[in-house]
Amino acid sequence: MSDSGDGWWHAYVVLPTGSSSLWPEYDWHRDAPVPTVGERAQVLAALGYEVAPGAEWEWCEDSYRPGDPSSPVRLIATVTVQPVPEVTA
Repeated sequence: MSDSGDGWWHAYVVLPTGSSSLWPEYDWHRDAPVPTVGERAQVLAALGYEVAPGAEWEWCEDSYRPGDPSSPVRLIATVTVQPVPEVTA
């Protein structure tokens, strides 16, 4: 998940190399606040995934203009996910 710098938060699930599927993704249109853990869980569930047991969100900073100390900060969050188990009746 990352912020776009222009009022969007973008969540996506990175799939293994060689996968023929497009990465599942979702966008929130808002500058702040950062989407909550609950909101992120709802989006992951809607995309067919859940946070893996024991996994925690990790955050790092990047720059929109690498090498420019006046550049706004881009926040990037990662977490390990797994497909939501299918429920059989």
